[in-house]
Order: sequence, then structure tokens, then C-alpha cells
Amino acid sequence: MAEFPWLRRYDPEVPRHLDYPSTDLYSLMAQSAAKVPRKIALSFLGKELTFRQLFSLAEELAGGLAARGVEPGHRVALLMPNCPQFVISYLAVLRLGATAMLMNPLNVERELIFKFQDSGAKAVIALDLLSQRVSNVRKQIDLDLVVYTGLQDFLPFPKNLLYPIKRALDKSLPKPLIGRDKATWSFKGLLALKAQAPQVQIDPESMAALIYSGGTTGISKGIMLSHRALIANLTQAHAWVNMDQDDSLLAVLPLFHGFGMSVCMNAPLAQGGTVTLLPRFEAGEVLKTIDKARPSIFAGVPTMFIALKESPEIDKCDLKSLRGIFVGAAPLPQAVQQEFEKRTGAQLIEGYGLTEAVTAISCNPLRGPKKPGTIGIPFPDVEWRIMDLDTGTKEMPTGEAGEIVLRGPDLMTGYLNQPELTARTIRDGWLFTGDIGVMDADGFITIVDRKKDLVIVSGFNVFPSEIDEVLHQHPAVAEAVAVGLPHPTKGEFIKAFVVLKKGQSATPEEIKAFCKENLSAYMVPREVEIRAELPKSMIGKVLRRSLREEEEAKWATQE
Repeated sequence: MAEFPWLRRYDPEVPRHLDYPSTDLYSLMAQSAAKVPRKIALSFLGKELTFRQLFSLAEELAGGLAARGVEPGHRVALLMPNCPQFVISYLAVLRLGATAMLMNPLNVERELIFKFQDSGAKAVIALDLLSQRVSNVRKQIDLDLVVYTGLQDFLPFPKNLLYPIKRALDKSLPKPLIGRDKATWSFKGLLALKAQAPQVQIDPESMAALIYSGGTTGISKGIMLSHRALIANLTQAHAWVNMDQDDSLLAVLPLFHGFGMSVCMNAPLAQGGTVTLLPRFEAGEVLKTIDKARPSIFAGVPTMFIALKESPEIDKCDLKSLRGIFVGAAPLPQAVQQEFEKRTGAQLIEGYGLTEAVTAISCNPLRGPKKPGTIGIPFPDVEWRIMDLDTGTKEMPTGEAGEIVLRGPDLMTGYLNQPELTARTIRDGWLFTGDIGVMDADGFITIVDRKKDLVIVSGFNVFPSEIDEVLHQHPAVAEAVAVGLPHPTKGEFIKAFVVLKKGQSATPEEIKAFCKENLSAYMVPREVEIRAELPKSMIGKVLRRSLREEEEAKWATQE
């Protein structure tokens, strides 16, 4: 069997194959924590927890949850932003052999009801600001246990006293409305029980996490991830960047997302590294935190780096502590990458992943030659191919576009309650990603587009990401995305949505003229709409589908 071409491009320090611990995720993390008990595990707005404190709290919460009926196999929803309580809850649920359901706290009642019903959730641990929403959901869904926590529970003095006052005065924030019943507990109340967590035997193949897809491609699907898959993914991340206990990572990506969970939480904690948590992304605050906390690793998505390079704080902050800056979730416009690197002196290293494979499964080499604009090469023990778009049975030649398929130890168990969709997505051990890419002779892949985003204009295949790339090269454009819309005679046409840089101006006609100079005629957007902002997912991915649906809704009202 011929050697995979990408193996020749591995950094010398990266093994071609890895040994994966045959255990559960909690036990793996607890073993690492025991080696560095006094080291800071979490830092949150000035509050610090050592590894000993973190795992002691996780044990106490696990005992409290068990005392209130949580058992192995139960699904426990976590409905919080990045905060210590999220990490403690995640660890406690894993400790019991239950499944951590990672939920977006921005989910509306309809979405929560669907996910709770689909999963058969037994309990939820939620931010108290979401209590009204959870209370409304409980009128339709029977939950055995609801636990509320406030951000002030793990803020340092005097922030823990000032935050509730500030929150009470902020009329834009919902007020906690927490009922009193035997199924409702406070986070601190469960900890105060000091109950002993039962000893459980956890099968590494059992479900550790359940993450619902963000809905960027349609109906949300429950992605089942085993302990074995999560451990494989973090082990690969450790090897790729040589992560150890001296590393610290800034976690601004939401931990309820696969990218944030594995790269920003699982990987550093399993190696005894420090995680600095930020509850939300705000460019100036991120830059100040890097300057003060001195993290060595930072991970983000393209829209974050667009905002960071535009922030006036970037010239005031020292970013030299960073040794690895990783970007994924969507293609990074090269113009953005070049400008950010010029402004900061740091390198952005592109990678690729999807929740169906936990998260990142490829990256450009950290130390060796990189290929900007590509998603790099697969992690150890991950294989990928480019298959034809029509049948998925024919491997495409080097340089030709097709669907990216992959296999490795990171793959999901499947989609919850959807065996037919699982069978279509995983075929003979290969995960069909729905992403279109081109592989070069060295095994590097360039993402072309999502299979579902392919647009056909006058018989020509058009990949919107190519148009996005050109739009980002316009000097006045900060963000841009192109979508395909139905056309009465040409099949489909292209409409571009653009956000301008602060202080810059451009008309739709000027932007179309720029596109005519840089794109084939059939690829030029027929319409350009300038907006103040673009719809995005919680991690900052532009929701192309939402824009398409907006346009279709407009037409429906005009008919």
C-alpha cells in the first residue's frame, strides 16, 4: 500500500500513529489533574480555580446530581455561556457516566423543546437569566431536575457582589424567575449537600456528549460522541502542537460547540494546561485578555479575526505570548489573514473539522511549510479522500473537486434517533462531510464550498466561497457572503451581502464593478446589498442559509 502523501509533510515531532488511552474522559482528566493539583486550571474574570479545586467541585456536584436522581446514561443539558460552572457541570456529568448535552443558551423555547424531547433529557443545569425560558419549556416537557446558577457564583470579590446589582439595574436583561419546587435546585445548593458520588464503570464506547448541529444546513441533528472519540481528538491535538501542562489557552469560542469543547476545554485540561474563560466575544476584551493573561494558544473563527484586526485595541496590546493561533469553522479570506498577520506579527494556521468528527481533524503544520488558503493535512490516524459529487463511489484525481470523505477514531457514533441519515452519512466507515474540496499532490485540501451551497448559473457550477474571496479583497469591505437564489431563466443567480469597514464607503454598483474586473461574467453578483451586519451562528459562522431564506420570504410576500 502506497504511503499517504500528507505523511511526508508532517512536522518531525508529530507521530504518524498514536496510542489512545482506553478509558473514559473523566478518568483521563482526573489523572492529569492529580499530577498538577496546585496549578491553575481555570481563570474567569479574575477568579481562579486550581485543578484540585476544580475536580473537588466536580465530585461534589456529581454527588448532588446523583442524590437527585441522575444516573449513568441520563442526558443532562448544560445551558450556560463560558463560565466555571459549565466546566464543573460537564465534568460532573461525565463522572456519573451520564451524557452532557451541550446546548446553545440562545436557543428559543421551540428549539429547547425539540431537543429535550428528541434526547429524552432528564435534567438541565442553566444560567439563572434563562429561568423564564426554562420555566416555559417545563410546562410542556417533564424534567426530573432543574439546577440554576448565576455568574456571580464564581466571580471574585467584589465582582460577586456588584454583578447582581448591575444586573438588576440593567433593564435589557431578563430577571431570574426561579420557582420553588422539589425538582428545582441552586448550583450551590447541590454542592452543599456534600453527597458522595457513586462509583461507576464507564464504557469508553458509551456516549459522553450530545451536541445538536447548529442548523446552518437545515434541521438540527443530535450528534452522538463517545468517550473514545473525544479522547482520540484531544490526543491528536496534543500531538499536533506538542501541547503540555505549560500551555495555557484562551477560550472565547463557546464550550457548547464542538470546536470550543474539544480544543479549548478537553485538550488543555487533559494535559494539565490552564484555560482562561471569556463568556462572550468582544474584540477589545479578547485583545486585552491576551495581553494580560499571556495565553500560548488561541483558537477562533474568521469573523473573530476580522473583528480583531479592526479593533483599535490591537495596537495597544502585546500578543507575543501566542505560539499557536488556529482558525477553523469556515474558510478564512486570505486578505484577512494577511492583514491580521501584518498587524500582529502572529501566524494564523488554518484547519478543518466538523462536529460529526468531534471537531478539528486537520491543520496546517505548526512548524513546517504551510499552504495558506488550505485546511492543511489530516491529523495522525485520520485519512481523507475526494469522491465524486453524484454517487460518492468514485475517487477524484488530484486537483479535481469532489466531496471530502474521511475516517478515523474521532467519528461520531451517529445521529440520535436518525438511523437512515446516519447510514447515508457514514458509509463503510467513511464520513461523508458535505464539503467540497480539492486535494493537491501533497495531500493538502482546499475547501471549495458546501455541497448544499453549490449554485448553478446558466449551466455553470459556481462556488459562492470564490465570490466571497474576491469581495473581501475590495478595500472597503469588512465582511461579505454570496448566496444563490432562484432565477426564472438562468436556474439561479448570485446575490452578495456586504458589510463595509468603519469609515469606508462603497455603492453596490462600485462593488459589482470590482467583481466584474476579478470574476468570470457568470460569477458576478447580479445584486449587492449593503448591510450593517450579517446573521451569524454562536461561534461566528455566517449563516448563508438564513440570508437565502430571508430573500425567499420577501418574494413570498410580494406574490
